[in-house]
Amino acid sequence: MAAVDHKERPERERVNRFLVGIARGVAGALLFSIPMLMTMEMWFLGFYMERERLLLLLVLNLPLLVGLSHRIGFEHTATWRESARDAIVAYGMGVLASALILVLLGVITVDMAPREWVGMVAVQAVPASIGALLGRSQLSMRDDDDSEDDEEEDDPREAPNTSYATELFMMAVGALFLSLNLAPTEEMILLAHKMTAWHALGLLTLSIFLMHGFVYALAFRGGHSLAEGTPGWHAFIRFTLPGYVVALAVSLYALWTFGRLDDLGTAQAILTVVVLSFPAAIGAAAARLIL
Repeated sequence: MAAVDHKERPERERVNRFLVGIARGVAGALLFSIPMLMTMEMWFLGFYMERERLLLLLVLNLPLLVGLSHRIGFEHTATWRESARDAIVAYGMGVLASALILVLLGVITVDMAPREWVGMVAVQAVPASIGALLGRSQLSMRDDDDSEDDEEEDDPREAPNTSYATELFMMAVGALFLSLNLAPTEEMILLAHKMTAWHALGLLTLSIFLMHGFVYALAFRGGHSLAEGTPGWHAFIRFTLPGYVVALAVSLYALWTFGRLDDLGTAQAILTVVVLSFPAAIGAAAARLIL
């Protein structure tokens, strides 16, 4: 009997850790998606957004969640199968949390056509599902396992190696997370309309140097310090500039997804992408610090 209890205890602890991770995920989904759940432009996207673009966004979000879960899921995952499980759970929590809040706010009503409320929930579920996975890294308590992990991360000698592709992936996640909140708004187009080419050049330069300073010059926790003897321009060329290109690409995709570039000329579209890439670059840099 004691032997059975001894075997059941690790399984019970594993289940408890997973349930705690679920609770953190729900909290993360609400915490990170509330601004979008209470934004009018995000509601209306469910009415008029092209279904092909919405479907593409939902499809692309799944591998993004799998990759993010493999890095920071509800619990430490050893296989891609476990990461896929966490990603699906996060997606489900994003859907349920978004639907619940939109119903409670009176945005979704019984007289609405199914196409309308399905569209609204689907759009909101993308940032909510990302927030659910972010809940582990941002809302986790310092238990014994997490404390050991944090000590390893704080000690550069014990920190796990991160591949270059993973670095760029995490930048894309951070850029997308902030872009989804701002891309549907009219302010992006309005700001671009007010700007000249010189304004755009200045904003682009500021975005790049803020991004570089966020991670390296300010030496925040999670930043990437340079090895002794490495020239300062190495990090700028290898990480900061490619990171800004990632932010530009994510901004372009987000604006295209929400139809914000459809009626714009080439010059105006470029200015709009530059405007959105400012917060996207900050999100990309912050992702490397907190994820």
